[in-house]
Amino acid sequence: MLHGVDVSAYQPSYDTDGLDFVLIKATEGRTYVNPRLDAQVKRARDAECVVGFYHFLWPGDVADQVAYFLEKAPAKAGDLLAVDWEQTGAQTRASSAEKDRFLREVKRKRPGHRVLLYCNRQFWRGHDTSGYAGDGLWIADYVSAGAPRIEASWRIHQYTDDPLDRNVADFASLRALRDWAAG
Repeated sequence: MLHGVDVSAYQPSYDTDGLDFVLIKATEGRTYVNPRLDAQVKRARDAECVVGFYHFLWPGDVADQVAYFLEKAPAKAGDLLAVDWEQTGAQTRASSAEKDRFLREVKRKRPGHRVLLYCNRQFWRGHDTSGYAGDGLWIADYVSAGAPRIEASWRIHQYTDDPLDRNVADFASLRALRDWAAG
């Protein structure tokens, strides 16, 4: 198992010691860009971590959200791209079909990147109707690292959010993750 974190504007800084990958919130909806994005990307790249970017999906305007995410996320070859599918602040959520459209459109526009679905266990089990997770499932379930309570293949497991979102990736080595991420 490899170790990583996911960060957003809520983490002004983070320690990269012992990390193999960093997943960074880039955008949300059609108007928000993480104001700490550039510094967080630099820290991850300077530490030679595999870098990923995620977009917090809102209901509606999926094509516009894809375009916004791809315009604002400074992705390079070998970086991961993901959609964060969960409850919005307004107590709404994108539908399972919207989640699928987002994943497929990002993959169509960036075929050289691995595209992941990030969601929590409750969304995967209670709201997903297709089982589609793009190139891999990144699941949040706060139990033992690497042992999420789902009956589905997963690539990344977020197992705690204390003191920040910690993750493990189901790869034998950093080289294996890099090779997978590179397509």
